[in-house]
Amino acid sequence: MTVARSGPAFSVHDIPFSTHGSWFGISPVVAEKTYADDLHLVSHQNGMHAVLRLMPYDPATGRRAETGVSATPGLLSWTGASGQIDLAYESPDTVRLRGAGLPLRISAAAGTLTPFSGTYFYRDPAADAYVFTSYETGRRYRVTVLAGTVDVFGDQALGSAERGLILAADADGRWETAVEEMDTARPPYVSTAVFDKVVEAARNSFADFVDSVAPWRSPSTPAAELAAYVLWSATVRPAGLVTRPGVLMSKHWMDKVWSWDHCFNALALAPGCPELARDQFQLPFDHQDATGALPDSVTHSEVLRNFVKPPIHGWAFGHLRRRLPTPVDRAELAATYERLARWTEFWLTARRAPGAELPHYQHGNDSGWDNATAFDPERVVVTADLAAFLTLQLHELAELAAHLDRPDDAQRWTRTAESTQAAMLDQLWTGDRFVTRGADSGETWGSSGLLDLMPIVLGEHLPDGISAVLADRIEAHLTPYGLATELPSSPHYLDDGYWRGPIWAPATILVEDGLRRAGHEQLADEISARFRALCETHGFAENFDALTGTGLRDRAYTWTAAAYLLLGEAHAERGDQLG
Repeated sequence: MTVARSGPAFSVHDIPFSTHGSWFGISPVVAEKTYADDLHLVSHQNGMHAVLRLMPYDPATGRRAETGVSATPGLLSWTGASGQIDLAYESPDTVRLRGAGLPLRISAAAGTLTPFSGTYFYRDPAADAYVFTSYETGRRYRVTVLAGTVDVFGDQALGSAERGLILAADADGRWETAVEEMDTARPPYVSTAVFDKVVEAARNSFADFVDSVAPWRSPSTPAAELAAYVLWSATVRPAGLVTRPGVLMSKHWMDKVWSWDHCFNALALAPGCPELARDQFQLPFDHQDATGALPDSVTHSEVLRNFVKPPIHGWAFGHLRRRLPTPVDRAELAATYERLARWTEFWLTARRAPGAELPHYQHGNDSGWDNATAFDPERVVVTADLAAFLTLQLHELAELAAHLDRPDDAQRWTRTAESTQAAMLDQLWTGDRFVTRGADSGETWGSSGLLDLMPIVLGEHLPDGISAVLADRIEAHLTPYGLATELPSSPHYLDDGYWRGPIWAPATILVEDGLRRAGHEQLADEISARFRALCETHGFAENFDALTGTGLRDRAYTWTAAAYLLLGEAHAERGDQLG
């Protein structure tokens, strides 16, 4: 066991305090772009719901006590003039809290209880504990007082009321409690470890994780531990529709597994946490439908199918196989082959119009680049990025078929890959750029977006002349912070325009990998260095302002952390001096 160490400090304003396996976190972020004055217990079962408000309490005024908040992977603390409150995870569903000199008010976040919403509060005489039961999460939150005094308010109240309890010190000058997220009932809570041992175990758990996923870290990759924490703390245990241990995109409001985001997390985890990596890759495939389509997203209580995501899974599985510390066994290889084949056939059948050689997207959301400018003229479109991803997936299927001794399948997939790429070059390459074509209108157009340049992912499969043109155009998107998804000189560029300007992790990884495989290593190195520096300065946001580097939207995004780990590891292995 690693000697306990505190790990990186972080702001709970940006990154929730949580632990590996838990479905809840401690955060002031209570809804999309909504920040409360106090930290809350925020659950992600049945959606994102702030359940309990945690407020350091000043008994002299009956209001919030002024405190500062600090957090490291094992310990969250409020510190004020009159004392301190500490919080640590004892297990994925239980936190322990203790206070010295500073009371804590725990109350229902919802102020009104109706027959269908809100939080009911009562004392449970069987467990000698206090219980909040939430309509929104469908779960109960049991508070067991271990030491100190308690003042209860709103017990069994209906309608509009304040509900909760205030914990204060006993004669020994301290208080302590345990808060559990649970289903209907369980035996009364019994403490099995003193608080300091709870903290030590949490710190050791994270230390073991970071040693597994980033053993290569050094002063040249200073954000590696925090990136590992973002992944570790966003991991949930199997529950509801999440069939395996899953890494959510965030324990803020982006609390789902989207069917391309998961690929980047799987790749980052592969060398050190191979089983968790396999689970990340396979999780959306557990919900593959009869046509072979993957869902748009999966979360605790919801599978969305109104859109899909791009077929990057062949590219991802090829990299995953090479990154895993031991080869994938034949049974798993065969099962994954069948899943990838069905996903590929979806694009070759349901997404190809009669007589068409290339598949189409039905909306920008299908591409993952929801509002990219390539989709401005029309939404149902044939694009070069889709053809490129599908070509790589077909090549991966051919390799897998060969491994599985299915030579006829291997030849068929290879022929389809070659014909798909040939059709892409014939129909969408104009000699100096790729264009998009309306699936119904047949009209073609170009854009100033990076999406048009994504065929660089074909790497070694591209003719040298085409990859050179793409590399030059990609370099024009490179700001001091990374790859802008829309040229900053474009009239459509927006600082916070989602895919119309900001820097994104998946585009960075895919472009960097394609450039490197196409032989444009110097440009790939520069893109890697700038993105790593961006994360080291501005954290792991969903995306970033391309001209200032400022983090945008959700500030604790796992695929951004995964991208940093992938690029940091490769940088460490190359031993280069860039960045």
